[in-house]
This record gives sequence, C-alpha cells and structure tokens, in this order.
Amino acid sequence: MMMRMVVAGDDDNNSNVSTVHRQATIAVFYVLAAIYACIAAVALAQLMRIQMRVPEYGWTTQKVFHLLNFLFCFLRCVTFAARAPLEHAAAAGFPVVKAIFMDLPTLMFFTTYALLVLFWAEIYHQARSMPTAALRPAFLLSNAVIYFLQIGIWVYMAIISATASGGASAREILTCNIVTSFFMMVVSIASAFGFLMYGGRLYMMLTRFPIESKGRRRKLKEVGLVSGICMTCFVIRAVMVAVSAISEIKSLDSEDGKSSGDEGFASLDMLGHPALNFFYYLLVEVLPAALVLFILRRLPPARRSFDSYERIGSGGSGTGEDVA
Repeated sequence: MMMRMVVAGDDDNNSNVSTVHRQATIAVFYVLAAIYACIAAVALAQLMRIQMRVPEYGWTTQKVFHLLNFLFCFLRCVTFAARAPLEHAAAAGFPVVKAIFMDLPTLMFFTTYALLVLFWAEIYHQARSMPTAALRPAFLLSNAVIYFLQIGIWVYMAIISATASGGASAREILTCNIVTSFFMMVVSIASAFGFLMYGGRLYMMLTRFPIESKGRRRKLKEVGLVSGICMTCFVIRAVMVAVSAISEIKSLDSEDGKSSGDEGFASLDMLGHPALNFFYYLLVEVLPAALVLFILRRLPPARRSFDSYERIGSGGSGTGEDVA
C-alpha cells in the first residue's frame, strides 16, 4: 500500500513538471513565431524594394529567393503561433495535420537555399564555359522527388490514422517521425554538400580574378560568408535530427519493444523540451535566414543590361552580382 501511495505521489509530481514544461514550450513557440514574423517582414520588404528598383524585369533569381524566404518564414510563424491547436489536433487523431505544418516549412527552407546553390552553379558553369542546360532541370527534379517522398509519408500517416481502430498508435506515429527525421538528415547533408561544392568553387574562382576587378572583394566576402553560414546550418540540422531520431528509436524500443508513447530524450518539435526547441530553430533557421538577408541586402543597380540581370526562366545570370 505504501509503495502504491508513493508511486501515486510521483505521478502527480511528474504531471506537474510535465505541465510546466508544456507551458514553457508553448511560450518558446510564441517567441519563435514573433521572430519568424520579423524575418518574413524583412524578406517581403526587400522583395518590394527590389521590385521598385527594377520593375522592368520579371521574376529574377533574387526576387524568387526573397519570395521563398518570406513564404517559409510566414508559414513557420503560423505553425508556431498555432502550436497548441496543432497538438490538440494530433491528440484528437489527426497527427498528419501537425506533421504537415511542422515539415513543410523545412522543405521550403531547403528549396529557398537550394535556389541559391543553383544560381552559383550557373555562374560557375558559365564562367568555365561549361553547359548549364541540365542544372535547372536537376534542381526542379530533385525538389520534386523530395516533396513527393515527404508527401508519401504524410499520406501513409493519414491512412493509418483513418483506418486503424481507435486511430494510429503512438508507436506507428513515432515510426513515421523517425523516418521523416532520417529523410531530413539526408536532405540536409545534400544541401551542405551543394554549398561546399559550388560555394567553394565560386569562391576559389573569384580569388583568381585581378585584384582591381570591380566588386571582387565584396563578392568574395558575400560568397564566403553565405557558403559558410548555410553549410554550417545544414550540417547542424543533420546532426540534430539524427540525434533526435536515435533518441526516438530508443524510446520506440523501450519496455521490451513496446512503445510507451513517451518522447525521446532529444526529440525535436516536442513539448517538454523548450530549451532544445529554441536553440535548434535558432541555430538551423533563424540565424542563417537573418544573416543571409543582411549579407544580401544590397539592391541591384537601377539600370542594367538584360544580359547582366536575366529572368529566372532563362539559363543564366550574367555576372552574378545580383545575388551573392
């Protein structure tokens, strides 16, 4: 009897601690929502400034980059602001709703910065008199495959939630989260490699330009900083999602292979980990997005030949001075 009373008291204490952690995490999500709203506003303002500066051009790479940055930050802001309702939806048997709102901004973040890699790749290939025709289709195909695979995970999650008796089990949902984590890890590693390869190549090419070349020092600084920042953020994301997936696997295998429904000790996007959530998004999304927007704040010249500032639909970007 005494043991049962002690266990009951421990359960009450654990419940209180869990409630405090939940409230702290919701507060952290509201703070993150405000931060993302600020970055989205800056990206939109920059897009409008560019449009006012060069209204005669269509959707250039620079404009599309800032538009995607705005959409990514806006969607992430909405996700964090509606974090509590998303948790209620998941608990009510609709975990796919939460998964879509949490994973879609991550995919958009990848697309946004993969566009920057594409831009640099086109500059490098043109400077080396290499063919560029396959670069843009490769960019579109890789994005299509990534979105298709992620949508497949969402569809599977929706099916098991709708067909399973009483909804999908915690074990099944956790398994889907683990698969998504490893999938995002692979995407992050590929993104980091893209910045290392083409950012590094472009940087080395610029170092060979004559010292008196116009804008050489500024472009070296921009390419070097943006490459380093983006590569670092994607590597950190890959490591952290891998650690999160491993912790969830350990949780999945606990109690002789039966899932208790508890979160892993380092699970991301979970309630009860306010500090981990805050520093994760700060390192892998907030700081990179803010720093890159600051580094690429320079507007294109008011008047410029079409060859130097081409449309996004064309095969090249001239000198590449419009986006780092």
